[in-house]
Amino acid sequence: MKILFADKFQEAYLDDLEAQGHELDLQPDLSAEELPGRIAGADVLIVRSTKVTRATIEAADALKLVIRAGAGTNTIDKDAAAERNIPVCNVPGRNAIAVAELAFGLIVSIDRNIPDNVIALRAGEWNKKKFSKAQGLFGRHIGVVGLGGIGMALARRAAAFGMRVHVVHKSSRSPEVANALREIDAEEVSDLNALAAACDILSFHVPATADTKGMINDELLGHCRDGAILINTARGDIVDDQALVRAMERKGIRAGLDVYNDEPGSGQGEFRSPLAQHPNVYGTHHIGASTEQAQNAIAEEIVNMLDEFGRGNLLHCVNL
Repeated sequence: MKILFADKFQEAYLDDLEAQGHELDLQPDLSAEELPGRIAGADVLIVRSTKVTRATIEAADALKLVIRAGAGTNTIDKDAAAERNIPVCNVPGRNAIAVAELAFGLIVSIDRNIPDNVIALRAGEWNKKKFSKAQGLFGRHIGVVGLGGIGMALARRAAAFGMRVHVVHKSSRSPEVANALREIDAEEVSDLNALAAACDILSFHVPATADTKGMINDELLGHCRDGAILINTARGDIVDDQALVRAMERKGIRAGLDVYNDEPGSGQGEFRSPLAQHPNVYGTHHIGASTEQAQNAIAEEIVNMLDEFGRGNLLHCVNL
């Protein structure tokens, strides 16, 4: 099969794909706008952050499979692919630790104002008095929203720091998750608003669905404590940007964000966002899964998925 890589892929695994007899077309700098003009002849499309629009799907003349080298598929027009019976597959679970590490790094950075410390020192400013102000994390209350692999990895790390973990009650949890929550002595509350009221920090780890779209809104933020910390390493569209900006202005809420509404559809580009540029936000560039460990694990699974696809087996399909 001819495989088009529209994003960077781990070089160590390209030899494995060539050994399977595939033809590799490496174009890691393609933008979402350029992709429709390059998709012709490709049997398989592999992407990370590059958006796959309806225009790309309709321009494809040989496409049999789209693989998102990660978990979330909200950047791919899955309906357009389904209309042409093209499977869209993801690679779930392989980047959970990497994303949890970034989420916790944002929590520590906000509490200790680490980025501002660095900026001041690089500018030649010494201000120990200003930067000595921090509450610390031990004993503070953190609410974890979404208890998949990433959420549980974050909850375990928070508990290891001596934080009190809170979650929303759910009667249908798997035994594995229920046992893990007991092990870290997590406390359950009735709903999301109660979680916001009970916690100093909220960290979101949910997929992009109709139910989660805009869930960080005026109502939820109205229940947050003054000066609360909000972390989103999940999906940009779970945030109502204007509502969060209002809450930061009125309640002193601080946010650590790795994902945004309308972020660029490729690895590089200009991005101007009132939310991302707000002084109460410490932001990163949608890099949650971007560690060597995570990308190697994802690449290994993609090699396996393509091998299985060649045998007639479809793994991790999300749209058919």
